[in-house]
Parts: sequence; C-alpha cells; structure tokens
Amino acid sequence: MKITIFTAVLFSLLLLSCSNEPSIQKYFVENSGKKDFIALDISPSIINIDKSKLTPEQQTALNSFEKMNVLIFKSNGKNETQYQSETQKVGDILKDETYQELMKIGSGKDGASVSFVGDENDIDEFIFFAKNQDNGFAVVRILGNDMNPNNIMNMIGILQIANVDMEQLKPLQGLLK
Repeated sequence: MKITIFTAVLFSLLLLSCSNEPSIQKYFVENSGKKDFIALDISPSIINIDKSKLTPEQQTALNSFEKMNVLIFKSNGKNETQYQSETQKVGDILKDETYQELMKIGSGKDGASVSFVGDENDIDEFIFFAKNQDNGFAVVRILGNDMNPNNIMNMIGILQIANVDMEQLKPLQGLLK
C-alpha cells in the first residue's frame, strides 16, 4: 500500500513539473523533422583552435559554450502561409517573460532579434532569431554555463580566427544550392 501511494505521489509530481508552456526548445523538438525545416546541432568541437594562444577571456568564453542548436525554415514561395504562421509562433514564444530581449534589428517582414534566458551575469542560453520573407528564417540557440554578453563577443572573435570543422555544417549545403 505504501509503495502505491509513493508511486502515485511521484507520478503526480512528474506531471506537475512538466510544463505545457511553449518554449524555443519545444519548438525545435516539434519542428526539427518537418518538411521545409533543417535542424542542426553544433558541438564545441566545431572550433579547432590552439587554446594556448587564447587570452584568459577567450578561454573563459570557449569554456562557457556547450552547444548550438540551429533550426532553419526555408521559404520557397509556395509556403508563404506557413512562413507567416511559423514566424508568428516564434515571435510569440520570444515575447514570454522567460526570454529577455537584448537587441532587435529591422521590422515587419525582415529583421532579427537577440534574446537570452537567465540573468545578465549567468546566461543559460542566447537565442538569435532572424527572418527574411524571401529566404525564410533561422532560430539559433547557444547553450552554455555562466555565459554573459562579453563571452558572446569573445566567441565571435574566436570563430574569426578558428579552423572551423565544416563537416558539422554539411546539412546547410542544401540551402546554398
């Protein structure tokens, strides 16, 4: 009898902890296998660089980076309604209080935004959302530990001097054709 009550309580707690709220992570999971979408997970191993040549700030930035998830919707002229619907969904998710907008560029049908989850000194993820009605849109999640805006700027600098492992980017070749 005690095991049954314990199991019921445990099951109830599991159900309560599952959130039905939309999130960027759920959006990735729901759409990664769908037609017109390309999903890509990029690990830190994409960055081939001699770590001994990095500044302490660059090393901290590199160590804070865990992985990057990319989801791309390719617009083709025949899926305009779907494009509008999907960009609206992403926009609505990013309006949730979980996501703090850092920057917004452009407006209307073309533009980009940068948001983050966490607080300014301990960011769990950065979300880049860029859209162009003619080409489609991309949502990029950068996940890490103890990230901050300076780490992202340092990561950009690292990427500019690194030998990037292009094998991890092969799924994007279809977009370039």
